[in-house]
Amino acid sequence: MSERSKKAKELFKSGYNCSQSVLGVFAQELGMDFETAMKISSSFGGGMGRMREVCGTVSGMFMAAGLMFGPSDNSDPKAKGELYKRIQDLAGRFKAQNGSIICRELLEGVTSSNTPIPSERTDEYYKKRPCVELVGDAVEIFEQYLKETKENSSVESIK
Repeated sequence: MSERSKKAKELFKSGYNCSQSVLGVFAQELGMDFETAMKISSSFGGGMGRMREVCGTVSGMFMAAGLMFGPSDNSDPKAKGELYKRIQDLAGRFKAQNGSIICRELLEGVTSSNTPIPSERTDEYYKKRPCVELVGDAVEIFEQYLKETKENSSVESIK
């Protein structure tokens, strides 16, 4: 397990949501202060506002990829397509490792209400949910992707 993955798991265990925990460990290298990263990613926890849609860890990974590789100019459709290809690759890697990118599918068997109020973080919470491990997986998938990207192109990546 990488140091960044360990740090992301610590962030999650300290109360940050899954998306915040992933984006947060890449924030500084992406030129973003931690507080801004936490605010940007705060809505994506629990599968987007606890709706159990796309896993927040995946959303955090996608935000990091967008900040690193995304075009800021809408006049280049090729650049947008290249980013979407990266996102699809990252999603495929996460799905291959975990079976899905959808929060409710990843939490299959976990009883959860539809309330927007987050569940209390107790020992029982962590025993029932794979979220801590998913946080670590997303970070490690993105780190591996960055390593491969750096090896295969001239794109600067996070070390």
